[in-house]
Amino acid sequence: MNSYHWSQLSPGLQHSFEVELTGAMIRSFLRLSGDNNPLHTSKTFAAQAGFRDVVAHGMLTASLYSRLVGVYLPGRYCLLHGIDVEFVGPVFSGDRLLVQGEIFHLNEAYRRIEVKASITNGGNELVSRAKIRVGLHEY
Repeated sequence: MNSYHWSQLSPGLQHSFEVELTGAMIRSFLRLSGDNNPLHTSKTFAAQAGFRDVVAHGMLTASLYSRLVGVYLPGRYCLLHGIDVEFVGPVFSGDRLLVQGEIFHLNEAYRRIEVKASITNGGNELVSRAKIRVGLHEY
């Protein structure tokens, strides 16, 4: 876990990590969220909708943005203020995802950071993009 202090942050600072999305993650998110839409639970329904498999919940993949700021950018002193997410493409079990973020703005008065972030799959296809607002609370 990173522990950036305000003085160490600047526009252009970047971090990324990879994760493989698994069927177990999709099932755990289903239990946690209660979102049992058949697009997420039925291969037959998903196929009828034009997908190759059940589609992972968008908010499951968006939760990786929380990991990005809470662990990497800035890490330990992060308090997530908000995320604006656009879902661009589907994610499936077995997809290898690359989560990337870059600081593009710092607000000294509020000690707030803005991060541009994205998630791409193993085929280098964009699956989502986000603007993340983070407070830095050093103790």
